[in-house]
Amino acid sequence: MTLSIAHVTIDCANAGDLAEFWSRLLETPVDPDPTPEFATVGRSTGAAPVLMFTRVPDKNPGKNVIHLDLHASGRGEIARAIDLGAKHVADFDEWGLKWTTLADPEGNLFDIESE
Repeated sequence: MTLSIAHVTIDCANAGDLAEFWSRLLETPVDPDPTPEFATVGRSTGAAPVLMFTRVPDKNPGKNVIHLDLHASGRGEIARAIDLGAKHVADFDEWGLKWTTLADPEGNLFDIESE
């Protein structure tokens, strides 16, 4: 038996709203019937992994332990993420890679690596 990633789960205050942000950023539709308690992105299109958003009463404080690293062919996607509601946190140029750390509308950190 082998394991595979089924979902990347993001704890949040409003699952439907945060799924909409990630849907627009990744250009992948929110799956049918999102609610403030639960939503997914990518299940209906066969994307892997599926992003799953669940409402939780109290998130862990501070930096999230797991975050998404996205790849872009240029820096235009960083500007697009900010236009969609992300907040710029910092830029990095280390280990032969360049990336920008952003926070989604609920403060979850993610990175976009760009060439």
